[in-house]
Amino acid sequence: MNNIKIQSKAETKYTRISQYKSSRVLKQIQGKSYSEARLILEFMPYKACGVVIKTLDSALNNIKQKTKTEISKQKVHIVEACANKGPVLKRFKPRAQGRAFPIRKPTCHIIIKLEM
Repeated sequence: MNNIKIQSKAETKYTRISQYKSSRVLKQIQGKSYSEARLILEFMPYKACGVVIKTLDSALNNIKQKTKTEISKQKVHIVEACANKGPVLKRFKPRAQGRAFPIRKPTCHIIIKLEM
């Protein structure tokens, strides 16, 4: 089992945050171990960190399900962390003299792949 690399993946879809803002957070944890990435995310002041932490925990639980044994969080590394663009919710804001201004509410899909 020493030479076998176990991978797992977790996706969070249709998250109400822009792709740019979430990818800025994901770049910070790319290539780090699980415990180091979790520590970084807990102290970053961005809204996207909460969603990324949940996705990261889900990917770790997926690895635990595959191995069925206790694993060390230091040995689990983030192989890939990316944010893809999701559909844009289009709304409008009523303005003066019967005009309407568009409001674009972006969504994104967060993907995290772990390897042990």
